[in-house]
Amino acid sequence: MHPPHADAPPEAPTSPGAGARRGAALCAALAAPAALLTALVASSWGPLLSADAGLARAAHRGAVGHAGLTHACRVLTDWVWDPVTMRLLCAAAVVWLVWRRSDRPFALWVAVTCALGTLLQQALKALVGRPRPVWPDPVDSAHYAAYPSGHALTATVVCGLLLWLLRRYGAGRVLWRSAVTAALVSVTGVGLTRIWLGVHWPSDVLGGWLLGLLLVALAVVTYERRYGGTRARPPARRP
Repeated sequence: MHPPHADAPPEAPTSPGAGARRGAALCAALAAPAALLTALVASSWGPLLSADAGLARAAHRGAVGHAGLTHACRVLTDWVWDPVTMRLLCAAAVVWLVWRRSDRPFALWVAVTCALGTLLQQALKALVGRPRPVWPDPVDSAHYAAYPSGHALTATVVCGLLLWLLRRYGAGRVLWRSAVTAALVSVTGVGLTRIWLGVHWPSDVLGGWLLGLLLVALAVVTYERRYGGTRARPPARRP
């Protein structure tokens, strides 16, 4: 039996019941604001719309006045943090898990969660039908309805799933901290670029973040309740 990696992120020992209760509490804590925000957007609540409009106008003025920064935001949002790029990262992780032959249920869980994120955002866009901001001098364009931000939701789901994968496989401390930093920068950055480029209202991005976090939390809680929260074992070596 191999000793745990010396640089692995510490894990506090907890009973299965306590972990399940904490997971359920986290899901409830995320579901409540996500449902409330969705209801406020769908009902066109005046104070929220006013706050969105003020922040969006300020961001658009900045985007028009800083062409270099705006171009950098377009590159980041269209290529680095684009939903297609994020889904390809998730697909690569799933292929790696299947190739290892050690954790195929987890690979399926990751793939299904990522697919559910896409279905959730498209369903809500169709149901809420919120128009995107319209500017006389746009710096970028986007399709479909505004709420929730697909970029923000997809980045949150994929980064959350990849961090979960690293946690299960005992990533070293340096790798773990680097991955957490990259995830935070990506999730925050993609949301801010969508607002800066004038293709989303701030509450669209906030909704994408909340819904993405909720989906990842539900995936973790339901998987560990079904299969247990132990770390994945390396595949057995053939003699």
